Amino acid sequence: MDNSYGLLIIHETNLRMLREIDRICSKYDIQYMLDAGTLIGALREGGFIPWDDDVDIAMRREDWERFKTVAESELPDSMHLQTPMELAEDGVFYDFTPRVIYKKSQWHEPDEESAYFREKNNHLWIDIFITDNIPDSRLADKLMRARQWLVYALAMGYRYRLNYQKYSMLHRIGAFTLSHIGRLFPMKSLVLVQDKWAAKYRHAPAKHVFYANYQPDYLYVTLDRSWVEATRKVDFEDTQLSVPAGAEAELAEVYGDWTARPPQEKRVPSHGTEDIRVFG
Repeated sequence: MDNSYGLLIIHETNLRMLREIDRICSKYDIQYMLDAGTLIGALREGGFIPWDDDVDIAMRREDWERFKTVAESELPDSMHLQTPMELAEDGVFYDFTPRVIYKKSQWHEPDEESAYFREKNNHLWIDIFITDNIPDSRLADKLMRARQWLVYALAMGYRYRLNYQKYSMLHRIGAFTLSHIGRLFPMKSLVLVQDKWAAKYRHAPAKHVFYANYQPDYLYVTLDRSWVEATRKVDFEDTQLSVPAGAEAELAEVYGDWTARPPQEKRVPSHGTEDIRVFG
């Protein structure tokens, strides 16, 4: 592993989690795929992007539902499958993304925000994004994405704090209004609604899929279903992990020229990493 960005302990821990996910999926014939920057790293770097400090994987809905039934009994004591419902039971919301967390780690010193989430988010993690069928009808497609945007905006009422600075004035008004309306509904109900709406077309014929549990900014991402219907193994650091069969086409669609490294000034970690600690 390349430690030129000082992320060796993070990469070692993330690789430990990836190996466990791969082991469980192999044991139960569950399909998973490296995703986003982790997928770029696999194909371009043969492992982690040296400055990347998180890990993303994806699963088809049917695979995710099978994974969540076996993960907690299969994962070692140092790891835990955290679902949006787990946080909802505490009356809080971060996003609709399940994640495998490494319990023997601390992302930063405890503070007011981490206390709000009962320290459950203050760990290294691997995000699990879920691919769902998107209808071929243009109108139904737009309606499905709009519903996901709506339920996310309602759920933001249970966020620790909203940063309105990143929104346009119109979006500020929408986020403020809907997040306050969202407080009228139990957070657990919003999680159930999001999941139900995301799976609406699971048994319908569809040419494309999208990530219904992405943040609203990325709900536009659309993939040809054939790219993610099957997987293949590629070298990743000192092991082999699964990527979509159509990985190159997927990356070209989402990122354009993904084969070239970005300029030096953009090679920075996505999250603050100065205080990360791993205890074992």
